[in-house]
Amino acid sequence: MELSGKTHLVGLIGYPVSHSVSPPMHNAAFAKIGLDWRYVPLPVPTEPSTRIGEAVCGVRALGMKGANVTVPHKQAVMPHLDSLTQAARAIGAVNTISVGDDGTLNGDNTDAPGFVRDLLDHGVTLNGKRVLLLGAGGSARAVAYGLAEAGCATVTLLNRTQARAKQIAADMTPFFANCLFASGSMPDDIAKIAVQSDIIVNSTSLGMSPHVDGLPWNESVAFHTDQVVYDLIYSPAETRLLAKAKADGAQTINGLGMLVWQGAIAFELWTGQPAPIDVMREASGR
Repeated sequence: MELSGKTHLVGLIGYPVSHSVSPPMHNAAFAKIGLDWRYVPLPVPTEPSTRIGEAVCGVRALGMKGANVTVPHKQAVMPHLDSLTQAARAIGAVNTISVGDDGTLNGDNTDAPGFVRDLLDHGVTLNGKRVLLLGAGGSARAVAYGLAEAGCATVTLLNRTQARAKQIAADMTPFFANCLFASGSMPDDIAKIAVQSDIIVNSTSLGMSPHVDGLPWNESVAFHTDQVVYDLIYSPAETRLLAKAKADGAQTINGLGMLVWQGAIAFELWTGQPAPIDVMREASGR
């Protein structure tokens, strides 16, 4: 498909962005349903500090339809937007900007619903479930929000720096009266919490390529057949954590589906059309 004067643009704000699979994933989706849209990488360095504000204003000034935002700018874009969804406010990060017909910039976070949609795709029910969440970074905030919104009964965050896990629990509590948030230390509290957890989620980078030997777990603690173990890492496709969980008989899921679904939800926000999920998954090249 050739560019024209009528081509609509969206893109990815981050630094670096050369490794991202989002451009081929979205462009394949546009081509599949015949939309004259293009998705382009938009590398924005962190210095000078004014650069990110200029980039966000540029999305509007250039007549773009929106943009995704990735590290390290998910928080930095927020002051430059006209409105934020509840999810973006609670998570404290924006990964999707939509441009209104009047030029207003709205910030949203599709990581949370993307994670939940992938769990549902794998037949995992969430209402009333007890979740153990490893890590306390930006991804953990999105996962915690998504789990609570989907009806989980408890979400317990464990992190090496317990204060960070405690802070996320405190930040999420006002938004969800029916979900109990708790925190603890990793790996010290894994054995105590794991046995009573229905779902275990790793949001740390331990086990990600090229450091595939990393393990965010206490190896003496076994998984059981009624558990679901989800690792947000998708490279490698099976981390040490997932391999151990699989050997113990648990259901295992890696993070590729979350990557695809968060993009698909952004696609639908921008275009108003259903995203061709299978095409996006194939174009991710994973």
